[in-house]
Amino acid sequence: MTLLEIMIVLAILALVMGLLVGPKVMEMFASSKDKTTAMKLKMFAYQAYPSWSTSHPEKDCPETIAELNPFMNNEDMNDSWGTPITMVCGASAPPAAHGFGVVSAGPDHKPGTADDLHSW
Repeated sequence: MTLLEIMIVLAILALVMGLLVGPKVMEMFASSKDKTTAMKLKMFAYQAYPSWSTSHPEKDCPETIAELNPFMNNEDMNDSWGTPITMVCGASAPPAAHGFGVVSAGPDHKPGTADDLHSW
């Protein structure tokens, strides 16, 4: 075998791997962004907000979502796509949120669309 033949075989293997494995890896990467954001939203709603509420019994809702950061292990208030997470609390919260919730605009960065993620 010559070096040229080995290079051709390696090029063919790289092409096949790129066509078969590449799309699956990208699909898994996109799925992981959804799961990571969903976990972050649940942490805001079920860990940070109850802790904040216990520390501030005189208030019903935090003024900004940044008030919940001391109760999280994370200072980042954006979802996996870099869009700020939105807080809904009190009268602005939907009934399913039970008074408090957080919403991510999702991969399209547009709130109110079908790909939005929420804590409830």
